[in-house]
Formats: sequence, C-alpha cells, structure tokens
Amino acid sequence: MRDATLALLASWHTDDPRQAALRDLFSERIRDDDSWWSRRGRPDHLTASAMVLDPQAQRVLLGLHRKVRLWLQFGGHLEPDDTSLRDAALREAREESGVDDLALIGDAPLRLDRHAAPCGARYHLDVEFLAVAPPDARPHTSEESLDVRWFDVNDLPASIDDSVRRLIDDAVEVLTSQT
Repeated sequence: MRDATLALLASWHTDDPRQAALRDLFSERIRDDDSWWSRRGRPDHLTASAMVLDPQAQRVLLGLHRKVRLWLQFGGHLEPDDTSLRDAALREAREESGVDDLALIGDAPLRLDRHAAPCGARYHLDVEFLAVAPPDARPHTSEESLDVRWFDVNDLPASIDDSVRRLIDDAVEVLTSQT
C-alpha cells in the first residue's frame, strides 16, 4: 500500500500552499518509516476519513466522537487488510455511520489534515475523502460515537472545529459542481 499511497499523494494537486505542505509532510512520513500506516506509529501516523453528504449536498452526516466530544467526519486508523486509503476511508465511514451504501466521490482526496491524536501518538495525518449517502440513509451510532446525526450544512452544531467546517465547505462545493 505504500507505493499506491505515495502515488495518490503525488498525483493530488492543490492550489492551497498549506495543503501542499501537508502533502509533502505526509509523503515524507511514508517514505521515512515503515510504521506510517500503523496505529502504533510514532510520533504520528496516517489515518483516512470521509465526509458524508446527502446527494443534494444539503445535509452532512456527523458523529459525536466518544473521546474528543466533537462532531466529526467518520474515519480512523488503517487496518492491515486495507488495500488503499480510499478503502480505509470507506470502511471507517460505513462502520461508524451505520450506513452500508455509502459511495466515495472521485479517486483523489478532498483535503488533508494534521491534528492531535487521541490514541497515544502525537498527530494523526488524515487523508480526507468525500462520500455520498443514499437519500433514505438511516444512520446508526457505533461504539466510536456518542451520537450520529444529519445536520443542515447551513446549521452546523457549535462543537465542531474549523478544519471540519472547511472540509464540509469543500465537500459541498465539489458535490454541487458535479450536478
């Protein structure tokens, strides 16, 4: 998976200098250490996540994370059976949202994010994708979350951070540009 992840990051283009710097940081981490994918990787490791929208990009599905007590996109650690970051993001989103019929949009990441890790590492290096749920999707709370809920994209809960707001904005922009 190392070569595929490096290729994915190398082919991902952004005009945002901060996102480009994160891409370079993630790539360096992957090249320099075999534990880049493992939850035991230190001081940081890659994770994969997906922001879930409804097909009209009017609602976003978020989980109230059990450990950090913030509304977040669905995602987490890579597993040995994951064949790609896309597969890991989709697996995590399905597991944590309870929605099996999610579909990732596009092959490339939507954004990258580096944030404090609640798992013992210093940072998660998160590769973030866009997923769409069917119109009739009924989410279920998993053991990872205290709650899972749909929110209007213009009426988000107060307990989300700026990186999640930016991810939602980018997800809405991408999805609405495709319709």
